[in-house]
Amino acid sequence: MNELQKSLILESSSRFLIPQGVKVSYGTAGFREDASILSSTVYRVGILAALRSLKTQSVIGVMITASHNKVSDNGVKIADPSGGMLSQDWEPFADELANAPSPQQLLQLITEFVEKERIPFDGVRPAEILLGRDTRPSGEALLEAARQGVTSIVGAVASDMGILTTPQLHWMVRARNKGIKASEQDYFEQLSNSFRCLMDLIPTGQSKCDGMNDKLVVDGANGVGGAKLQILHKLLNVLDIEVRNSSQDEGVLNDGVGADYVQKEKVAPRGFGSKDAGIRCASLDGDADRLVYFSVPPESNAPIDLVDGDKILSLFAVFIREQLSFLNEKEDIKNFDKSRLGIIQTAYANGASTNYLKHLGLEVNLTPTGVKYLHEKAADFDIGIYFEANGHGTILFSETFIEWLEVRSNKLSSGSKGSEAEKAALRLLAVSKLINQAVGDALSGVLLVEVILKHMGWSIHRWNELYHDLPSRQLKVKVADRTSVVTANAETVVVRPPGLQEAINAETAKYTQGRCFVRPSGTEDVVRVYAEASTQEAADTLANCVAKLVDQFLG
Repeated sequence: MNELQKSLILESSSRFLIPQGVKVSYGTAGFREDASILSSTVYRVGILAALRSLKTQSVIGVMITASHNKVSDNGVKIADPSGGMLSQDWEPFADELANAPSPQQLLQLITEFVEKERIPFDGVRPAEILLGRDTRPSGEALLEAARQGVTSIVGAVASDMGILTTPQLHWMVRARNKGIKASEQDYFEQLSNSFRCLMDLIPTGQSKCDGMNDKLVVDGANGVGGAKLQILHKLLNVLDIEVRNSSQDEGVLNDGVGADYVQKEKVAPRGFGSKDAGIRCASLDGDADRLVYFSVPPESNAPIDLVDGDKILSLFAVFIREQLSFLNEKEDIKNFDKSRLGIIQTAYANGASTNYLKHLGLEVNLTPTGVKYLHEKAADFDIGIYFEANGHGTILFSETFIEWLEVRSNKLSSGSKGSEAEKAALRLLAVSKLINQAVGDALSGVLLVEVILKHMGWSIHRWNELYHDLPSRQLKVKVADRTSVVTANAETVVVRPPGLQEAINAETAKYTQGRCFVRPSGTEDVVRVYAEASTQEAADTLANCVAKLVDQFLG
């Protein structure tokens, strides 16, 4: 690193000093705090993104958002070359970079890291960073801080992509690195074209049955997703969608609205009521990377019927499985020998959903909590479907499988045009373009749910009847040191302290359909308890008893 580069970092970082007493930590997908203390963090993430771009010789993304958090918060996420989240190998460096107490220590940290990682500063290929932000008032200033961080690295270029959903920015990064056109208009066109293709392939007479109502009412969480969905809706013309709580309305971002609120509180968002009874409803979160569906009962005080991420995963799995079965029926063309459909969940997935998927004969894998673990595991399969109950998830298709599908589709079109096998191949290819393979995307998710419901001829009520969730309860127990709890088997078994897992097992065995696990929080000194049982009373009792066990063992 030459003297010009060093002086640039020292000079620019002196404008972004860390507020006194502030220490930030890298969470599941980046940094998230009150917006008033984030400028120095976002500036430094700009530097990190530029270094990541130089190291990988790829386009990197920086997104300014705090997702489902309140409007006064903000945060920053990094999109890696694949469009996924920042490699876990770089997370410790991100933490160190964000908390380096002075410009001099920051420079020393960067210098050592550049040497260790052998990051080239030869100028052969400049670093390129795509910047995006959501609708938060603090977004513009923080995006400028990120831009200054990027441009403090010699030769790094920052491109402001404007106000976007988080998944749009991730999609753009993935597209750019695959050599595909990557403007927002390109995103909308890819989604709308693949949606139309799937609509054209719906079986004749199937789109209207089983009491299915054509209308969909979407809660936009007063965030960026509602406005983007309205643009997409105008391009499609074939869906009857009404958007409420869009960013153009007067409501407050994520306040009594949004997928996180609906899923956790199990109540309708603001602006929804008994007048919507019988209508299919959906809710996006603030940056549109989560999606849940729900229906409102006729009685004003009754709870909503929630259709969460587990049910979305199940719907996608049923559809994909059906298409694969059509493909495999055609015996005159060699099947894809290693075709594997994998379902990826965390231990927080409702046990009824896991049982349902296993009864379909599907391979279900558990990972630790966090989208980064789910995404990584899904990439092991030819088609990997993952979702968390909160509505964050997607479908991944391997490049090898896509290539095989294209060849298979071409062969079928010449020899078996109009056959179910040919239609199945075309549907799967269209799904691979409609779904956002970089990250969970509520907009592409809505379109895929809607077209599959039409394909199946299912109402939201028929969909919701796939299985019935087991009653569950989540609690958290304050402890002196969360690191004293060590887990294994995707966080479902306690390894330390000794004896705790045996006590949990003994307690769980007392309950019909009982299931319980504990795991340390990633951010605070608490241990989280999750319990399921055949009745709500039993689930509550099991959770409380295990919480007491945690307290006894840990104090």
